[in-house]
Amino acid sequence: MLDEIRIKKAAQHNLKHIDVALPRNKLIVITGPSGSGKSSLAFDTLYAEGQRRYIECLSAYARQFIDQMEKPDVESVEGISPSISIDQKTISTNPRSTVGTITEVYDLFRLLYARVGTPHCPSCGRAVSSQTPEQIVRKIAGAFRGEKVRILAPVVKGRKGEYQRLFERLRKKGFLRVRVNGTLQALEDEIPLAKNRKHTIEVLVDTVRLDGDSERRLDEAVSKALEVSDGEVLAANDAGRERFFSLSLLCPYCEVSLPELEPRNFSFNSPYGACPKCHGLGYQTRLDEWGDVELTDDVCPDCGGARLRKESLSVKIDHKNIHEVGELPVSDLIKEIGTFRFSAAEEVIASKILKEIRGRLGIMENLGMSYLQLNRTTASLSGGEAQRIRLAAQVGSRLRGVLYVLDEPTIGLHQRDNGRLIKLLRDLRDDGNSIVVVEHDEQTIRAADFVLDLGPGAGEAGGSKVAEGPLAAILNSPESLTAQYLRGERTVPVPAERRRPSGWLTIRGAREHNLKEIDVRLPLGAMSAVTGVSGSGKSTLVYDILFKGLVSKIYNVRQRVGAHERMEGTEQLDKVIAVDQKPIGRTPRSNPATYSGLFTALRELFARTPEARMRGYSGSRFSFNVAGGRCEECEGAGVKKIEMHFLPDVFVTCDRCDGRRYNKETLAVTYKGRTIADFLAMTVDDAYELVKAHPQLKRKLATLKRVGLGYIRLGQPAPTLSGGEAQRIKLTKELGRRATGRTLYLLDEPTTGLHFDDVRKLLEVLSELVGLGNTVLIIEHNLEVIKYCDYIIDLGPEGGEEGGRIVAEGTPEEVAQAGRSYTAQFLKKTLTASQPPRAES
Repeated sequence: MLDEIRIKKAAQHNLKHIDVALPRNKLIVITGPSGSGKSSLAFDTLYAEGQRRYIECLSAYARQFIDQMEKPDVESVEGISPSISIDQKTISTNPRSTVGTITEVYDLFRLLYARVGTPHCPSCGRAVSSQTPEQIVRKIAGAFRGEKVRILAPVVKGRKGEYQRLFERLRKKGFLRVRVNGTLQALEDEIPLAKNRKHTIEVLVDTVRLDGDSERRLDEAVSKALEVSDGEVLAANDAGRERFFSLSLLCPYCEVSLPELEPRNFSFNSPYGACPKCHGLGYQTRLDEWGDVELTDDVCPDCGGARLRKESLSVKIDHKNIHEVGELPVSDLIKEIGTFRFSAAEEVIASKILKEIRGRLGIMENLGMSYLQLNRTTASLSGGEAQRIRLAAQVGSRLRGVLYVLDEPTIGLHQRDNGRLIKLLRDLRDDGNSIVVVEHDEQTIRAADFVLDLGPGAGEAGGSKVAEGPLAAILNSPESLTAQYLRGERTVPVPAERRRPSGWLTIRGAREHNLKEIDVRLPLGAMSAVTGVSGSGKSTLVYDILFKGLVSKIYNVRQRVGAHERMEGTEQLDKVIAVDQKPIGRTPRSNPATYSGLFTALRELFARTPEARMRGYSGSRFSFNVAGGRCEECEGAGVKKIEMHFLPDVFVTCDRCDGRRYNKETLAVTYKGRTIADFLAMTVDDAYELVKAHPQLKRKLATLKRVGLGYIRLGQPAPTLSGGEAQRIKLTKELGRRATGRTLYLLDEPTTGLHFDDVRKLLEVLSELVGLGNTVLIIEHNLEVIKYCDYIIDLGPEGGEEGGRIVAEGTPEEVAQAGRSYTAQFLKKTLTASQPPRAES
């Protein structure tokens, strides 16, 4: 096999037909300005081609169940391996998906509890023991005295298949009837079963009337049933009352029989383990106005939010059930499993499972996630946490010869933990894998074996190779913008002076989640950062308490606000805006123009042209989402989807509108010689020059330009936007609104996906907001942003229960002197390195 991955003439999106040779089994970082083509090369070319080739090896039958990726716009790719993508968008938001299920640690605990857990009676709590055939006969005779009872042998429990061979074997053994999914059927009849559906099958051994002469017949029927089903028997009367018995587990006091323990008994995604009331969701559900099922905040009364059946929750190891184990933070869980004690026979089984559990928990700890619980839903994780959870699962799987493609794995990670992440990536590389990382973090760039710098600009001005090779080769490049920042020639400057607060907003007694009854003072009319290691309580403070509390007070919205005593100084604010990390849209119909509100103003502008007024066209005529002005052949999409069996769906340009989305009558209307379709194909910079005479359009486009998005096209489909671009579009939507001078802006890691130079531009825009009297509060790990802020609130000292305290607060210079703060240790170095630029200002 080649010792490098060779890419020829890559032209996906804005890539300029570049040739790239990347060394195999190395840690490779692709960097460059936001929008320069990094994701187009790493994900849309490398990952897509590796995935596509692997899937093509599968059978046509298997391929129909897999969403296949289209072939990237590239001449050839050689030396590529099967690829795995770990990005920030693909984590499941399903309420059934948890940290434990994604990392597969919960699956290992299910196996552990099924093999060495001690069952207890769900009624009285006593340990449950096995029972003999004689005891089972006596219990059936007592429970169904004087009644006619069917003795059934369970042979299949909730498994997929057609089971025709099983039916044939049962016929040959002389059995006449079976109960399939609760219905009795004759074995001599044809019993068709859906292959992909789960079925439960019990053999009818005998029907016995329990009177004085039936003891011997009952004894024979029970013995036969136990023989056929490997130790289980079901007794049922005509009224539908059933009793399950097993040779293994029975409470002698409550006479409750439990089934043989299997891993699925501890799965909240299986009917054998899930709480029957909430179906394994942990919360009650209701129907919304559209008839869809939605979760409420009301905990299930039967399982108390534990998701499992009471029989499953009654199985314990060292007095803890599987739910209680899953509620412990990873750091505490590692200590807890170290205290587990087993008999000699159990130790043989448990040791292998526990070794695998310890390994995976250790990886999570190394990735700075020691504060997370296995029961935590993935929907509640930040983008960075979600990505590192998937990375932990991949490292735990110990694959070899794979191409891993990662998207900014350092997001949401404190500098203290970056070193651990880099070590983990190197371990993955040393196992015989190729690692490609799209990254802006300086520490990660310096740790790479090979760096590819794309640029020189963004959008159409990007997509070219600026520099490539080991770090030394990048540092010697005169053209590379990245190298200029790495060499210290360019920096994000430290402000000449810090702003003085115009007032203070105080939160008293914050105690939600892991916050320790803290009092927090936030300066108004200034730019502040909330810092601290992952899990220290930053999001809880800013979003659960501050944001929800202000929304409830300012807008009179009823919602649950994080626990705290009171908030003082809220009368100084009249607006609160939160910009989070969620993507702007997943469909091609969503684009920067529609999301930012720019498209509405643009359509109204076209509706006011003489041609449109003469024809009687309103603004809706220029929408590609409603009938009237759009091309009906493609319904305004510009492309038509052709479904190809066993191959990826093919999108072809609509032949009626030639991809322009509108019918010819609509395209007859022009503004300054351009149609509405021409405007959607334009960059922000070009559109600005044409419509700057219109204040509303000018303001929205100017904001997009100022955060470095002048290169994107107005109609660019949302799925093709990078993470950084999507978040800045979201930010411009808020910045484009008229500021009151008394607004609080909350931002969650706004530097996601931003190059050093783009961080500088973003800070200038945020500074202007503060200059108008507004307040900006940022959750951030990026030291360039932290040093630029007027005030810092540093939480910690650790994550989880060891966090939730204020470690340091004050100006960056004051915080840098704090003794216990991890942030201070790194901030001190950054401020020292930034001193020369400050002296010049």
